[in-house]
Amino acid sequence: MARRCELTGTGVMTGNNVSHANNRTRRRFLPNLCEVTLTSDKLGRSFKLRIAAKALRSVDHVGGFDAYLLKARDENLSDRALKIKRELKKANAA
Repeated sequence: MARRCELTGTGVMTGNNVSHANNRTRRRFLPNLCEVTLTSDKLGRSFKLRIAAKALRSVDHVGGFDAYLLKARDENLSDRALKIKRELKKANAA
């Protein structure tokens, strides 16, 4: 399982540990991923996603899971999230 947020696409970043003697060694900055269940009001179903804590705050800020997905860019979303977004658009059209 990749360390990548399914909604924002946030992944692992790299950088340096810098000691007091200014020695540099490589390190990894991991995203704060949480396994959460988000409910779609329009579809009437729940979806289990692995998203970053920051993305969870963004979902609340925008006004819910449905509103966030419709507003999100397709290139940032995972394949599962894209499938949910397509279902949501189809439900909105009907």
